[in-house]
Amino acid sequence: MNQALESLKEFNREIRQELISDGSDPEGIYIIEHHFSAEDFDQLEKAAMIAFKLGFEVTDAEQIEDDEGAVIFSFDLVTEKLLDVVLLDAECETMLDYAQQWGVEYDGWGTYFVDPEGEEEG
Repeated sequence: MNQALESLKEFNREIRQELISDGSDPEGIYIIEHHFSAEDFDQLEKAAMIAFKLGFEVTDAEQIEDDEGAVIFSFDLVTEKLLDVVLLDAECETMLDYAQQWGVEYDGWGTYFVDPEGEEEG
């Protein structure tokens, strides 16, 4: 997991810098969508239910195809926070731990541009 966490930390810094360079609000509250996936729908559903019971906002499961055409199921666990790399690093470490406990894959996170004037773009 150390390699995965180090990659996520690097990603956190790159994405934050890109967003800020593009004019996104450095002090804004961001909707962070953490992506989880599994080939087994029942396992994914179990993970989503655990996340929900822990108090997280969880999106509906979706069926997608990977680059090789294999069917994968996914859901997002949604949080809101400042785009602070220390907070993101800690949250990513938690998400990696959850994925391991739940038997699913953690596929990183995404967010949206936050206008410094208060308008969120998606």
